[in-house]
Amino acid sequence: MKLQGKVAIVTGGGRDIGRACAMRLAEEGCAVAINYHSSSEGADSAVTEIAQAGGRAFAMKGDMTRREDVQALVEKAVAEWGKVDIAVPNAGGIIRRVPFMDLTGEFIDDMMALNFKSAIYLAQACVPHMGPGSSIVMMASQAARDGGGAGSTAYAASKGAVLTMTRGMAKELGPNIRVNALNPGMIDTDFHNIHTKPEARKAYEAAVPVKRQGLPEDVANLVAFLASDESAFMTGVGVDINGGSLFS
Repeated sequence: MKLQGKVAIVTGGGRDIGRACAMRLAEEGCAVAINYHSSSEGADSAVTEIAQAGGRAFAMKGDMTRREDVQALVEKAVAEWGKVDIAVPNAGGIIRRVPFMDLTGEFIDDMMALNFKSAIYLAQACVPHMGPGSSIVMMASQAARDGGGAGSTAYAASKGAVLTMTRGMAKELGPNIRVNALNPGMIDTDFHNIHTKPEARKAYEAAVPVKRQGLPEDVANLVAFLASDESAFMTGVGVDINGGSLFS
């Protein structure tokens, strides 16, 4: 267990990538605080599975666009386990696809709050409790690099902000805290179940070298690596994980 004794916080941890990250970090020895907004069943079952395997975890409902909810999550983790070693600001999403010319100020604000501000709030709340060797793993997107698909310009911009922020944070928080980001391509999650047409997903599978969509566990494995000392010389990096759909 390469993360034995570490404490991790994963937001948006009730389903898909977030839940997979919580389970993977627990498997590596972390105590895990799992935030969820509406996916209570997934978060609670994750806690149960982790406990049955001999691990430590709790789930807590909260809106990560609200500082007070973020602070409450971090304070509970610190009260339980005394520190934070790993933060994974995974909460976020596309809300809905909106063509560029139909974007409103309200929608842009909502998108930035969900994907960008929520990550800032979690990192700011965690940093005072993080010591040397700690790691923050941001969740950006392939959209941050290629602008996203139809109707996702605002989403892509919000994830681009996360990617840029990662680089700035790496400079400010080093050497004690490393900050990296992931740029997932098409991962088989509710995100694409809801927002991407089946024919587009099939076309993706046909086009990429690995001939499949990614799995939440693929992303979780990379999160565990970036959270560990095995990636000790990596910070400020945006790591692509897309099956070969876009090369760095």
